[in-house]
Amino acid sequence: MTTSESVWTCPFRHDEALEFDPFLARLRSEPPITRIPMPRGDGAGDAAEDGPGGSAAPGAGGPGGPAAPGAGGPAPATAWLVTGHRHVRAVTADRRFSRAALIGRGLPPVTPDLVDHAESINLMDPPAHSRLRGLMATAFGDRQVEELRPRTRRTVEGLLDAMADHGSPADVSDWLAAPLPLNTVFELLDVPGPDRAPLRRWATAMMSPGTPDCAAAAEGKAGLRAYFAELTAARRRHPGTDLLSALAAVREDGEFLDAREVAVMGMLLLVTGHNTSAHQISNIVYTLLTHPEQLARLRARPELLPAAIEELLRFIPYRQGVGIPRQATEDVELDGVTIRAGETVHVSYLAANRDELVYDRPDELDLERQDAPAHLTFGHGTHHCLGAPLARMELQVAIGTLLDRFPELRLAVPAEEVRWNTGSIWRFPLALPVAW
Repeated sequence: MTTSESVWTCPFRHDEALEFDPFLARLRSEPPITRIPMPRGDGAGDAAEDGPGGSAAPGAGGPGGPAAPGAGGPAPATAWLVTGHRHVRAVTADRRFSRAALIGRGLPPVTPDLVDHAESINLMDPPAHSRLRGLMATAFGDRQVEELRPRTRRTVEGLLDAMADHGSPADVSDWLAAPLPLNTVFELLDVPGPDRAPLRRWATAMMSPGTPDCAAAAEGKAGLRAYFAELTAARRRHPGTDLLSALAAVREDGEFLDAREVAVMGMLLLVTGHNTSAHQISNIVYTLLTHPEQLARLRARPELLPAAIEELLRFIPYRQGVGIPRQATEDVELDGVTIRAGETVHVSYLAANRDELVYDRPDELDLERQDAPAHLTFGHGTHHCLGAPLARMELQVAIGTLLDRFPELRLAVPAEEVRWNTGSIWRFPLALPVAW
């Protein structure tokens, strides 16, 4: 039996710099399939006493601890949490675990207002998902991304020219990390300049965890959907050479793609298409500057950069929580645990990236790590991140060019004075002052 005998509280906070989530760290000593209460959701999880592995009575212990027997009160909504690398891969590749089945169920998310429309590719199952993903894949294939590399390099050079003109110290988040990926997404979608600030504000409101401003999150989602519905209609009337125009012009059996699908795809590209790269540029710079021996290795051997980026992506706990869940559509046995039809299942890519059965010294950063399995930062299976090639290219160009341009780069403040975001699911410095 590989399920925990306890139901755990689920704070999912790791606000001390890039400390690994304490809750997930504790769960690494537990079996890789366990029960957790979720922070919100209207009964979408399963009652704590139902099903295998739910022996604890209702109630919660403290943050990061098991539920206390006899605590009284109603049973919390719970879900399965899968943390092992092998088990995460199994769940995300198994079509019996459905995202589409959760639409309209009041699923227990970490963020207050997911892009949970039926037309959203992140909640589709095959074959509908395969159809839309296939249409999108041509924009994010290796060849298309490599064609963007020279333009990305010129953009990075221009941003770093401006940072150098500003002089030392400078905030690398403001001068490089924030503008590069967001500008890339806006250019791919050809979003007019005056529209970009409100779009970014709405996207940020949607991604707040903890005790969020739900009204702002709902307003953000409604605003984004209305904007991209109008933009889709405009691109059908007057198509350009951008990605949204290409999607709006696609025909299947003589019919255009559903305009709602195109609009929601625009939303998702904006919300998810820049976050990973923007935040990870800052995270990577911070990590390298606080691991000087690893930085020295990379400077001595710049050919390590692609592999180094992969190790940094594995090592850095880039987000809070566990993302979009799945629902079992039938009883599924996973490594001796029976997950019943209708039960909610989350996977933790962060925990899988620190699985000691897969990675030697998983809590250490080693830019020369050999023969390591692929990390799961970009997901796995059906919903593996479509924009992963673009993100990798942006990170390689941004980090490589930054280190080359500024050989004496260092933090301009003590590491403990760097302030970290605690207002969304993403982990990143609010500002990263550097000197050279």
